[in-house]
Formats: sequence, C-alpha cells, structure tokens
Amino acid sequence: MASECEGKSSWPELVGVQGEVAAETIKRENPHITTVDILLEGTIVTQDFYCTRVRVWVDENGIVISVPTIG
Repeated sequence: MASECEGKSSWPELVGVQGEVAAETIKRENPHITTVDILLEGTIVTQDFYCTRVRVWVDENGIVISVPTIG
C-alpha cells in the first residue's frame, strides 16, 4: 500500500536515533505526512492504513527500534 502514497515511504536510516529526531526528519522529508506517532515498543495500535501517518517505534530509552514506514 505504501507504493500508492506520495513521497518517501520508509526511513531505514533512522533506526538507532532518538524518536523525536526521527519524527522531525520524517516531517521534513515528506511534507504529505501529517501525523508522526512515537510509540513505545509493545503499544497496541489499530491496523488501519493512512498515507499521511508514520508510526515510529521506540524502546524505553526513546531510541527507534524498527524502520519507520508510512501506514
């Protein structure tokens, strides 16, 4: 589904950085993104898909643990 969305759709280079830094980078690199959720690993979320959203999964130290992608 990400292929249907406009702009950059994944950010593998952000794994290992602070979640807040990742969120700002994502917003800067794809202006179509309106929501960047920073979520603690294990948080329960809905399975719906939005081209305007990226979920950034972080550990207890706020470090990105998986590749942020549109969805």
